Amino acid sequence: MPASAAREAIGFLQSKSLARLVQDEVVRMLHAGELVAGAKLNEVDLAGRLGVSRGPVREAFRALEEAGLVRTEKNRGVFVRIFSAEEAAELYTVRAGLDEVAGRLLAPKITDAQVAELRALTTAMEPHAAPAAIAGYMPLNLKFHDRIVEMAGNQKLLEIYRRVINEMHLLRRQGLVFGGGLPVSNAEHRAIVAALAARDPEAAARAMRGHVEAGLVRMETAAGRS
Repeated sequence: MPASAAREAIGFLQSKSLARLVQDEVVRMLHAGELVAGAKLNEVDLAGRLGVSRGPVREAFRALEEAGLVRTEKNRGVFVRIFSAEEAAELYTVRAGLDEVAGRLLAPKITDAQVAELRALTTAMEPHAAPAAIAGYMPLNLKFHDRIVEMAGNQKLLEIYRRVINEMHLLRRQGLVFGGGLPVSNAEHRAIVAALAARDPEAAARAMRGHVEAGLVRMETAAGRS
């Protein structure tokens, strides 16, 4: 390969890596609650914070828009996406189906060590069950559900699940505070673990779907109060 072509290839790969860095940082900020629905993303600030040029930031914004996390408004900029009630309900419907499948796949093969790991996560969530402590609850909540789908052992299911979770994250953060709040959500987590520990695929599938459907009701309650 000629030297010029090699330099172009290296530059292309570096640009892709930097864009991914920016994309991952925006997703982290969404998960941490540092960015809320409707917030404007500042291209210059992100580039400065991460020490990259504005090119990778623009590329990251395009990828985030394709992933359904942001929207670009002509002559205004890039904003964290706001979901309509109909879009939110559709996301919860898809998520319920994915979780149901994960529970049914995992229950027959879950190990004692995996059950213990999931129980430990529910225990770790208990001290963060007050609305004011949601910043501590959310990372554990995300890990609990992600680990269940990961343990199910279907890579494509995991990929789709993670994309859906990134889209609905802001909805779930708001909804967890209402409808009984975090203690009720964690009680549902314990019911999921109990069904998985019993190696009962149908009970696990029902518990997983029921948790998501209850989350939709909590989200709709939150929307009605806002």
